[in-house]
Amino acid sequence: MGLFTLVWHYLKSKPLNTAINVVLLSLGIAVITTLLLFNSQLEEKINENVKGIDLVVGAKGSPLQLILCSIFHVDFPTGNIKLAEAEKISRNRLIKSSIPLALGDSYKSFRIVGTNRDYANLFGAELEQGDWWSNDLDVVVGSNVSQVTHIKRGDQFASAHGLTMEGSAHNEHHYKVSGVLKRTNSVLDNLILTNIESIWKMHEEGDSAGSNHIDVADSSVVRSRLVPSIAAGDSAREITSLLIQYRSPLAAIQLPRLVNAQSSLQAASPAFETARLFSILGVGAEMLMGFAYVLIIVSGLSIFIALYNSLKERRYDMAIMRSMGASRSKLFVLMLLEGGVLTLAGSVIGLLAGHAALSILSLFVQENFKAGISGIVFYSKEWIILGASLLLGLCCALIPAVQAYRTDISKVLAGN
Repeated sequence: MGLFTLVWHYLKSKPLNTAINVVLLSLGIAVITTLLLFNSQLEEKINENVKGIDLVVGAKGSPLQLILCSIFHVDFPTGNIKLAEAEKISRNRLIKSSIPLALGDSYKSFRIVGTNRDYANLFGAELEQGDWWSNDLDVVVGSNVSQVTHIKRGDQFASAHGLTMEGSAHNEHHYKVSGVLKRTNSVLDNLILTNIESIWKMHEEGDSAGSNHIDVADSSVVRSRLVPSIAAGDSAREITSLLIQYRSPLAAIQLPRLVNAQSSLQAASPAFETARLFSILGVGAEMLMGFAYVLIIVSGLSIFIALYNSLKERRYDMAIMRSMGASRSKLFVLMLLEGGVLTLAGSVIGLLAGHAALSILSLFVQENFKAGISGIVFYSKEWIILGASLLLGLCCALIPAVQAYRTDISKVLAGN
């Protein structure tokens, strides 16, 4: 009979103990795997979405809220800023490029963003069908928006104020879908893009700003750099925020201080605020990770006790094996193999359970779906988890294996 067959029969003879050991270990491994997958993907998505954005300028308020709203589109704006002030900032010699954003409305909880083509180019966006917007109220939708809402090129819809479906609808105007974007695995997949003029038009009912619009046919007017359809310095117009890319490292020192000195504006660094966000999220993750480690330690102790008790019960069987020609090293390997099989089973089940848990969360939790968090992504760190758990099993089996190696045939047989 081979060693693996023998180990299998030993484990099968005590199904309850085997099941408890495997379940304890697999629970701990599953929690660690889920946290590893979630944190790794979240960090990747955050880094992808802030790529090319060095600074966000918006209304005074919470810097983290400004970042969450303007880059990740998961929070409400801190307010609006005058287009004239944004224009003044964008002309600073320290700035390489600046992208305006106008927010406020959504469709079925997907945010509508007034901007220009530079914003889409920031993520390398390409059209899957249709064309880019060419007229006011034309929109281009992200892949997740099209998938969830089933809207396609040529469809029309009314937007709602805010980020929830309960917001008041703007029924006086309707957006028209001119194109659908290919999947970019970025925040762009969850957005509806249009020009800034469309956002203004949607809100100009009863707004005195509507009467201040400059006729674009007047060639003598100096055009705005951010919104070329209106005059530069038009103080009646507002946007939500400005995404800025530095021209040189010197800008990181001077520009935020310059912006924050203005009473109506604030500058928020995506790198700093996302690091602060991770530190906040890290508290809960560390608590869960600590709980997982406790489960693994308890599992290791349980495996050690099970093997040690098993050794006592099987001393006579091992003595018989020795008398029939089995070597000391074979008994030593037998005990190590039993611990290794237990931990291997628990580790594999735990890894699969971690992936399955995140996949289920991605299906039922909309935020996970929007963030692009998936359970079918695999990381090399999972091999480290598997190797560490196997090492744990071998360590737990080491003392029983040494005891098996030192088994005295004559004493055992004489005592029985």
